[in-house]
Amino acid sequence: MAHTDIRTMRRVLRREIAGTIGLLTDEHDFRAMRRYRTFTFDDHAVYLQQVEGLLRTRALQGSHTTVALFDPEEYAEFCTRKGLDPDHPSSRTRFTARLAVTGPTVPYEGQPLADLLTSLVDEGVRQATWEYATTLLARLGACTACGEDIGRAAFTRASDLLARILDTAPAGDRHLVCSVTGRPETLVAALHTTQDGDSLALDETEALEFTTVLALGLATESPGGLVVRTSAPDRPDRVYGWRLRDHGLRPLTAGEVFDAYCTDVDTGDLIPPESGVDYCAPPDLGDDRPAHGHQH
Repeated sequence: MAHTDIRTMRRVLRREIAGTIGLLTDEHDFRAMRRYRTFTFDDHAVYLQQVEGLLRTRALQGSHTTVALFDPEEYAEFCTRKGLDPDHPSSRTRFTARLAVTGPTVPYEGQPLADLLTSLVDEGVRQATWEYATTLLARLGACTACGEDIGRAAFTRASDLLARILDTAPAGDRHLVCSVTGRPETLVAALHTTQDGDSLALDETEALEFTTVLALGLATESPGGLVVRTSAPDRPDRVYGWRLRDHGLRPLTAGEVFDAYCTDVDTGDLIPPESGVDYCAPPDLGDDRPAHGHQH
C-alpha cells in the first residue's frame, strides 16, 4: 500500500515538472548535429515525427512542455565556454535548460507540429531582430552637439510616437508593422493590439521590439515606414501609415497607401485591392518633434 502511494505521488510530481525540448527545425541544423555519435537520429522527418509523438504523450499526461529553438553553432560555443563534451546527452540537456530562459521558445498547446515550427522560427526572428536593433542603438553613442545618448533619446521618442498612434487609432483591433531598411537587411517588427470596450491589450514583448526597431529608424534616418490596419465589427478595415523621414513620421496620402498595398514589390504589377478595406490618410499625431532633449 505504501509502495503504491509513493508511485502515485511520483506520478503527480512528474505532471508538475515543466519540460523544455530543444528542437532542430530545419535539415541544415539537423545534419550539423549528426556529427555527434550520441545523437542517434539519421532522418529529419522521422526525428520530427518522434518529437511530435513525445509532445502529444506529455500533453496527455498533463505535463506542460515548452519548445525551444536549438542552434548547433550556439550549442558548440556553449560547450566550449563551459568545458563540456558536446557529444554527451547531459551537455545537450544543460544547453536546452539555458534556452528555456534565454532563447526563443513556444509553449506546446496541442497545435500541429508544422504550426509550432512556424511559430518557433518566427519567434527566433523576432528575438534576433530586437537584439540586433538594440545593439545598433547602443553603438550610436552620444550626440557630439548636445551630448545626449542618441539611442536612448530615440527610444524615448519612439515610445511617445507609438503611444500617440495607439491613442489616435480608430476603435477596434490594430495591427502595426514597422520596417527599417538597412544593411545587411531590412528589419521588420509587428505589434498587434486588441480592444475590449475601453481596455486595450497588447503583448509587452512585441511592444518593446516594435519600439526598438522604430527608434533605430528614427535615430539613423534610415528609409522605412509604419503601417496600421484597424479592424472592428460591421465596418471596413482601415489601412494608413507614415514614412520615416527627418527623425520623425511623415503621413502617407491615401493614394500612396493604396499604391503600396496594391503593387507587387517584386514585379511592380498591380494587385487588386482587398474588398472591405479603406486605404486612407492617417490621423493627425500633432507636433511629432521632441519636446526636449536630443533634436539633431
